[in-house]
Amino acid sequence: MKVLISDNLAPVGAQILKDAGLEVDINTGLPPEELKKIISQYDGLVIRSATKVTEEIIEAAENLKVVGRAGIGLDNVNIPEASKRGIVVMNAPDGNATTAAEHAISMMMSLTRNIPQATARMKEGGWDKKKFQGREVTGKTLGIVGIGRIGAIVANRAQGLHMKVIAFDPHMPKDLVDKLGVELVSLEDLCKRADYISVHVPLTKETSKILSTNEFKNMKKSAMFIDCARGGVVDEEALYEALKNGEIRGAALDVFEKEPTSLEGTPLLGLDNFICTPHLGASTSEAQENVAVTIAEQMADYLLTGTVTNAVNVPSVSADVLSKVRPYISLAEMLGSFHMQIAKGGVEEVNIEFIGDLAEMETSPITVAFLKGLFTPILKDAVNFVNAPMIAKDRGIRVTESKTSDSDDFTNLVSIKVKTSEGENVLAGTVFGKKEPRLVRVNTFRLEALPDGPMLFVYNIDVPGVIGSLATVLGNAKVNISRMTVGRESGEGDKTRNVILLNTDTLISKEQLESVRKLDNISSAMVLDLS
Repeated sequence: MKVLISDNLAPVGAQILKDAGLEVDINTGLPPEELKKIISQYDGLVIRSATKVTEEIIEAAENLKVVGRAGIGLDNVNIPEASKRGIVVMNAPDGNATTAAEHAISMMMSLTRNIPQATARMKEGGWDKKKFQGREVTGKTLGIVGIGRIGAIVANRAQGLHMKVIAFDPHMPKDLVDKLGVELVSLEDLCKRADYISVHVPLTKETSKILSTNEFKNMKKSAMFIDCARGGVVDEEALYEALKNGEIRGAALDVFEKEPTSLEGTPLLGLDNFICTPHLGASTSEAQENVAVTIAEQMADYLLTGTVTNAVNVPSVSADVLSKVRPYISLAEMLGSFHMQIAKGGVEEVNIEFIGDLAEMETSPITVAFLKGLFTPILKDAVNFVNAPMIAKDRGIRVTESKTSDSDDFTNLVSIKVKTSEGENVLAGTVFGKKEPRLVRVNTFRLEALPDGPMLFVYNIDVPGVIGSLATVLGNAKVNISRMTVGRESGEGDKTRNVILLNTDTLISKEQLESVRKLDNISSAMVLDLS
């Protein structure tokens, strides 16, 4: 079997593949057309961030069985197309957590002591001690946005510097954060109290530009901001204005909305109180060796023995079990994503009930798929079919399963209740035919919806004209509705409610969503992305 390494990889990775008996070619920096010409020769493809595994590349990859990303992010891989072709996509989600956390601390210290600016001035022949006077971090407050794996390491290192640490993370249970010695607060409170703010969240619909004009105006004028997570989490235009106008003291970015970037594309680079690095968060020799070893061992195991580890598009189960439960794996993953996007507060408990013929099947991969779907909206590529149960355990989430063969309405049904610190939701789904997933219950509402792609989820008062006005607003915004499902809840008089689920061809923007929310008799509306 042959493996192509198309991006720079630590040599130990190639050696592991060779030692396993695989033929390895190293050919980096290939233009897409060149990669397309040769990819059919290979059973495995090892990439980092440079190679784009597009639909065209996948179509040409006649023999490709596995794509391995030496790192976390998989934005450069067309995962749905790979799944259609039966190509396993795997990553190495834990290889660079410490490195990324240490880089954030390094950026904080460099920013505090004006190290880059002082270095540049000395190389110009200057010696400006007063101009570059810094301050101590001891006793200062660090606010962490996202207290997951990397954020927790940052907190630990900051505590070693005798800093007080507070954090904002709506998906982490308070008792778990308390164990880290960190105070859980609102984003508004964090912005007001912190001397330093460091971001450690993936880029999602929820986190896109989570730090913008209002947040910077709430910060102390002496505050410093650090983003070593993902470009697009901070509103770069708002950050530029805040730095230029003296609303905050300084900022450091390792990541940008558009990469690579330059002064022409990012005015921030022209500011004296701004420092930056070219996405170096994972760039240490140790981290690169860690991810190279991990991905090489995983790919060798899969190609030679069929063992699946850290796959993002297939669970680790036998082919026989997979053939029976595959449609419910897809359904469960969709239900998990739906649950997280409508949940308020941190998830504390998950109760999964398998009803009908499913009760006689091996259902553990369905549970794993649900957990993967549950965490994907908040963790993105850092969660997969292997580590999802461990993430649930680490977050203190209690997961229980129950089975019953009695089913009144459907041959098979998966009903899942998720309890959070602020309430609970119940979703139920089934599979029509052999592979058509359907959402058939949302709390007290019965319906039949396709939980897939961009969606608009609406609660409304059941009076004439609501659906018409809703369709008009979306039509005027050039948003095409591909499917609509309505569920009704009985109430008294004018208290009767509907739930409306719309599948749309494109994701509805924030401005379009606000237009929907302003309509008469709309109780609430939110955008879901179940792509």
